[in-house]
Amino acid sequence: MAQGTVQVTHTGTSRWRRRTGEYASLAAALQAAADGDVLTVAPGTYRENLVVQRPVTLRGPEGSPGSVRIAPLDGVPLTVRASAVIQDLHVEGQDSAAPALLVEEGAPELVDIRVVTRSAAGIEVRGGARPTVRRCTVDNPAGIGIAVLDGGGGVFEECEVVSAGQSGVAVCGGAHPRLERCRVHHTSGAGLTATGENSALEAVGCEVYEVRGSGVQITGRATAHLTDCDVHRTTADGVTLDTDAVLTLADCRIHDIPENAVDLRSRSVLTLTRTTVRQFGRNGLSVWDPGTRVDANQCEIFDSTGDYPAVWVSDGATAVLDSCRVHDVPDALFVLDRGSRADVVDSDLSQVRNTAVSVSDGATAQLDDCRIRDAATGAWFRDHGSGGTLAGCTLDGVQTGVIVTKGADPTIERCTVDSPAEAGFYVSAGGRGSFLNCRVTGSAGYGFHVLDGCRTTLKKCRTERCARGGYEFADGGPDAGSGTGPVVEDCTSDESAGLRQPTAPRETAVQTTGQSPGLLGAIPGQRATEQEPLITPVAPEQPARTSKAVLGELDALVGLDSVKREVRALTDMIEVGRRRQQAGLKAASVKRHLVFTGSPGTGKTTVARLYGEILASLGVLEKGHLVEVSRVDLVGEHIGSTAIRTQEAFDKARGGVLFIDEAYALSPEDSGRDFGKEAIDTLVKLMEDHRDAVVVIVAGYTAEMERFLSINPGVASRFSRTITFCDYSPEELLRIVEQQAEEHEYRLAPGAAEALLKYFTALPKGPAFGNGRTARQTFEAMVERHASRVAQLEEPSTDDLTLLYAEDLPESS
Repeated sequence: MAQGTVQVTHTGTSRWRRRTGEYASLAAALQAAADGDVLTVAPGTYRENLVVQRPVTLRGPEGSPGSVRIAPLDGVPLTVRASAVIQDLHVEGQDSAAPALLVEEGAPELVDIRVVTRSAAGIEVRGGARPTVRRCTVDNPAGIGIAVLDGGGGVFEECEVVSAGQSGVAVCGGAHPRLERCRVHHTSGAGLTATGENSALEAVGCEVYEVRGSGVQITGRATAHLTDCDVHRTTADGVTLDTDAVLTLADCRIHDIPENAVDLRSRSVLTLTRTTVRQFGRNGLSVWDPGTRVDANQCEIFDSTGDYPAVWVSDGATAVLDSCRVHDVPDALFVLDRGSRADVVDSDLSQVRNTAVSVSDGATAQLDDCRIRDAATGAWFRDHGSGGTLAGCTLDGVQTGVIVTKGADPTIERCTVDSPAEAGFYVSAGGRGSFLNCRVTGSAGYGFHVLDGCRTTLKKCRTERCARGGYEFADGGPDAGSGTGPVVEDCTSDESAGLRQPTAPRETAVQTTGQSPGLLGAIPGQRATEQEPLITPVAPEQPARTSKAVLGELDALVGLDSVKREVRALTDMIEVGRRRQQAGLKAASVKRHLVFTGSPGTGKTTVARLYGEILASLGVLEKGHLVEVSRVDLVGEHIGSTAIRTQEAFDKARGGVLFIDEAYALSPEDSGRDFGKEAIDTLVKLMEDHRDAVVVIVAGYTAEMERFLSINPGVASRFSRTITFCDYSPEELLRIVEQQAEEHEYRLAPGAAEALLKYFTALPKGPAFGNGRTARQTFEAMVERHASRVAQLEEPSTDDLTLLYAEDLPESS
């Protein structure tokens, strides 16, 4: 029953029709209305299911928006089947199986309508309908905000979906609407969706945000064009394309996305022009599958909030970046898998924490006239079948310019690397590559560093001001045959010994094609048969003490009884084995690498130092010196850097002991993209290849080291035994303080020892407890408090200057 009246005004010219009339219900008024009539509805709630079948105007009173409520108990509240004008109405629906406002035919105008409903759809357009919808609002937490389907179309101007239980705007079945300056937010599904062949969505100046799903989702051969749109604050990907979808983004902004900003799969095609992508949690562009392609022109991708590459191309997909900028990201471009390809032209890759360009698993990348700045690695071609071309590129402020490993074979031409921290070009592990007309200036390491007899070609290259040398070729090894080393032609350097040719094979693979001054073949002082090692060796030092003297120092350490027994037993095994060999007998194989477990401050580093000295005194190690490292010394900002750092640490320890403290940090529980694994892999290989040159000791907390060894069986198999360092007892801590006092010419006054014992007994033994370090810190605190007390005395006696009292103890926390 209507709570108001409907006034009908005829606007036609026929004098035979009545001019005005009033009706008690909307249904009666609509039935009586003729084409062109204006139906002005009085304020009230109308529990009617209205069907507009003539081109009339149906509107609420002027100046009272929302005062007319169309709210039936079920069914479709308002159906439009003509080119009518509907204005200033409030539509409410309750039927989950029906839309609140249904447009089935004609080209009606819907203006200033607010739909508040819990229906299947707030506004639904279908069939041949082509409405113009202006300034309408849809609030539908139970279903779709706006649905356009079955060939429907129309224009939506300045409309807003304030909530939707499913998609904000859904297009399917060959529909093709246009959205202008619309806002879609707080949806439980995707913001905008288009699916199905011949379905098309066009959006201009729109905003999609606060979406529990993807911002824009185009699938199943649908197409979409977005111009000057914003997509942000989603819970899933910003834009998703799947199964032959086609999307064009022009002058758009995609940001604040926790997952991929844009994700393409299954032969989808994306074109981006002057679009910015920022603040994304995973990839800025994620491109998958054969036939999938993205073309980006004048775009900017930056400010990643996660730890993933900005552009990811894999499984045979293709990406083209032309005049783009990628910056402030963990990695800029990763291309993976055979058939995958990336073409980058006239673009900037900068402020990259790890690798700017990574090519692996048979993929290809081509960069032309690009600029790479402030990256850990400029470009890294990782493995066999991976390649491509870098042409006319500049790399500035990188740690390593280009890395080529494991059979990768790129072509690098006319590229310049300026001021790298480690090397301009680094080739190892069977990497190949051709370097033509390339230049390295101001390297803090080498210009060109070629390891392992790699079959690399260098032609017309130039190095200047490289701190460790312009060219470094590592030994190909005793088994290297001819043709396994690099080929060098017409390369120059500003250094008198800029090129050390590879030493294996003896008939060098280096070829020089001219003898003019400045060519490598004519550089004075060039050494063709002697190679400098990666780390300059320290002259061997003969042990100053016998093993008995060193074991005596070990025995003098406070506590550590079980440790002393283990070390002495191991030492006895090595000594007896050495004597059996001298007697012509077989000696049991003894693995000298050790695992030290226990809390900090229990003497692990001290025992490692003495162990190295013992092995040197027995002739097992050349020098016996200790090189102590931790994760930060081995793991670099990128995988190539990690291998270099681990190799250099191992070389520094050659002839002695490499002590890795907190080794479990190389394999964290949540490893993700952590690069510690490469340090472990490199270390295991070095331990195998140089098993007699270095003793490795890994150390850390007991539980963490057990986990570390359990998840790295290759490491565990290379250690002979685990030695556990137990926490010091209060009596042992007291003894350490007494030793410190004696060494520094102090004495404990009567009662001080008892107070110290009580102090150490009460001291919490949590993670912050430092064992021997705590004892030394306690002694130092007593000395400071003693100094503050004695400084007040005008003429202190010898006892005043040397006695430490119980009151000098620090306060217990």
